[in-house]
Amino acid sequence: MTQGPSGQVPFAPYGDVRAALASPGAILIDLRAPVEYADDCIPGAINVPLFEDVTRSFVGLLYKQFSPEAAFQEGRAAVAERVEGLVAEIAEHAGWDVPEDDLKARVLAMTEGGIAKMEAELTPAPIDRFPEAPVILHCARGGMRSRSVVALLRALGFERAVGMDGGYRGYRRVVMDSLSEWTPPPRVVALRGLTGVGKTLVLRAIEEKRPGWTLDLEGLAGHRSSLLGMVGLKPVSQKAFETAMSARVADGFPDGVMVVEGESRKVGDAIIPSPVWEALRGATNIDVTASIPRRVAVLSDDYLRDESALSVLREQLVAVSARMEGQPELAEMLDRGETGPLVELLLERYYDPLYRRSDEGKQYVLSIEAEDEHVAAERVIEAVESGELWPS
Repeated sequence: MTQGPSGQVPFAPYGDVRAALASPGAILIDLRAPVEYADDCIPGAINVPLFEDVTRSFVGLLYKQFSPEAAFQEGRAAVAERVEGLVAEIAEHAGWDVPEDDLKARVLAMTEGGIAKMEAELTPAPIDRFPEAPVILHCARGGMRSRSVVALLRALGFERAVGMDGGYRGYRRVVMDSLSEWTPPPRVVALRGLTGVGKTLVLRAIEEKRPGWTLDLEGLAGHRSSLLGMVGLKPVSQKAFETAMSARVADGFPDGVMVVEGESRKVGDAIIPSPVWEALRGATNIDVTASIPRRVAVLSDDYLRDESALSVLREQLVAVSARMEGQPELAEMLDRGETGPLVELLLERYYDPLYRRSDEGKQYVLSIEAEDEHVAAERVIEAVESGELWPS
């Protein structure tokens, strides 16, 4: 067993979360259960779960309803069965050859004294800096899951294994701090307009022509910000939205320009962080317009392109119909293949009235047609770079 500072106990070295994120060549191993990892994770982290979802749930239940020791013993048995696969997976990602060892016996020996003894003996040891090309392991809070695995790997001779202070929750604090401290660029432009005019298409065309200018809120949220907005997409959790937002704004905005779609405070179920929301509220607004045929084409491509999502679309159309006067048979129109009339009906009687109510009081500096998103993008870029949007 690797010896700790006292020379008698195993230890688990750990370093600061910000230093971990900035460490060159680091391999991040997320030991949390798959369900935790799916909710949100550090970008680039590899999920090698110590417990699978069912085991984690059962251990948690034992902890709450019986005792920490009962939970520990169940977790001990599960880890003993899992440890060979766990170490093999970590070694594969790290390019490390695992020495011959009875890993199950080693785990049972490490844990034979129960939770109190292990917590007392497994010493977390802060380090000033990470080793070269570190393999940084973390769990939810930087507790027993990661400390025990780090200690085990180091006992096997893998000196590049270290922990991360505070685990995933420590990383979450970094994300939230970065968002709360963010200052928007001096020129923020919001593309607004009726549903289907192609604001997202224009935004993406701007990004192609001026990389780094745009903030794609709907792309980060995996949602189009409407009752039908999740169809064909994969909406993310609030935490994952904030993680992606933090990473995006940290990259900065060239030329001091940020172009964004006008949104409500929520994009699907994801709430826009306050500093970003305030920047959006204070943006210079451009009204994006398009003809009905263009809008029908844009929405049809959005919602009908993925045939596997049609069942979800149908369910959502039933919900939309219930909100509309007269409750038109929208789902039945979809079944009959009446997509053009269906989209026109949705625009005329559902989306447009909603948008006009939400748009009351907004001031616009410019109106552009978006029959062709690339032409519209060039017009936005011209208006920004010429100063037309901010006349002196």
